[in-house]
Amino acid sequence: MARLEPFFPKPHGKPRDDDRRVLSGIIFINRNGLRWRDAPAAYGPHKTLYNRWKRRSDKGVVARMMAGLAARHGEQKTVKYDKRRYKRRNRIEIMFGRLKDRRRVATRYDRCPKVFLSAIALAAT
Repeated sequence: MARLEPFFPKPHGKPRDDDRRVLSGIIFINRNGLRWRDAPAAYGPHKTLYNRWKRRSDKGVVARMMAGLAARHGEQKTVKYDKRRYKRRNRIEIMFGRLKDRRRVATRYDRCPKVFLSAIALAAT
């Protein structure tokens, strides 16, 4: 969570719900493929979860999170052909399998392309 905090938008005016709690709720909904109304009360109002998810998806916040985390990880080395690494390409296949484990991504519940792409980015992180 500490690595994600710089990507959260700064509050303007009145304080809003805890970003960590809301992000945990969004992850829970996406992981389990639930409707927004079925979110447990511990994560806050379902309307808050949906509105925060929709706004951040439209503004590209989730995509920036993904790109920022990938850039920090990718700064370490250029990639050259390595026979041993090529044999371990199954990790990519495992990643696609994990994406399909997220019911909301696998069945494409979200109609809006930006929101769906955000769900994929969230599942990948």
